[in-house]
Order: sequence, then C-alpha cells, then structure tokens
Amino acid sequence: MSSQIIKEITAANDDYRASFANGGLPLPPARKLAIVACMDARLDPARILGLQNGDAHVIRNAGGRSKDALRSIIISQQLLGTEEVLIIHHTDCGMLTFSDSQLHQILQERFNGNDVKDIDFLPFSDLQQSVRDDVEFLRASKVVSPKIRISGWIYEVETGRIRPVSN
Repeated sequence: MSSQIIKEITAANDDYRASFANGGLPLPPARKLAIVACMDARLDPARILGLQNGDAHVIRNAGGRSKDALRSIIISQQLLGTEEVLIIHHTDCGMLTFSDSQLHQILQERFNGNDVKDIDFLPFSDLQQSVRDDVEFLRASKVVSPKIRISGWIYEVETGRIRPVSN
C-alpha cells in the first residue's frame, strides 16, 4: 500500500516526464564542477548557485562533510573531469547540535548495542572552522589532484546568501 507521499511524488513525476527534455545530457558535468553540500532540506545547491541539470555533480551528506564525500569526489574528478569543488555548509545546521559521544549514547540506548561506537558522525561546533577543515582535508588528500580548485562557503538559511570562507 502506497503512502500519500509516494502517491504525490509519483504524480509529480508523471507531470515532470510530460515535458522532460534532458535525456541527451552528457555524463560529465558541463561546468566541470562538484559541489559538496549538506543534506538539509532547506538547501537546493543547484538553485542557490543558478545551475541547470547537467552543470555539476551535487554530493550531499549530513553536514556537507568532505571526508564523507571523498569517494564521490574522486570519481567526479578522476573519471568525469571535474576541475573545481565547492564545499557548502550552512547556518542553523543540525550537525552543530550534538557530539559523537551524545549520539553514540542515544543509539546505544535505543538499539542496545555497540555497533555504532566506532562511527564518526563528523559533527562540529564551529561552522566556519568546519568549512576550513573540509577544504584543508581535500587539499591535503593524496587522492585529490592538487590542480583541483577547492573553495569553502557558508549558505545562510535565513537570507539565502552564500558567503566565502576559504578560497
């Protein structure tokens, strides 16, 4: 039995397909750009940056952390020709609200096990520093080309503004 959400998105996809014209886009992104951004539902990286389908790879995870996105960044760069990476974190991020030890404790209580105690959920307490750390992580990586341009940004969920942190 389908949920109401499934019914709604299936109907929306039917509407989308009716005017779909992007079936011939090439595999590599046209702008040779990869974006690492938070999975927060208030962010739409392509829309924020004025991008169209096919312009960029958008890699999303909790916090927009580059360590979590490294596998995708390598594929984007080495196999699909991206030459620039934007790291985008944002204000009012949930990753600012907990520590690894707090989340480990919650999960221990809920699931009565130690399976998650070694997982680094990559939370942070300083938004600007988290951006700098992620940029530096990629720049220091031996599997990311030193020719790749990497910059860090903060998106303000309150205003829609994006501002540079590390270029």
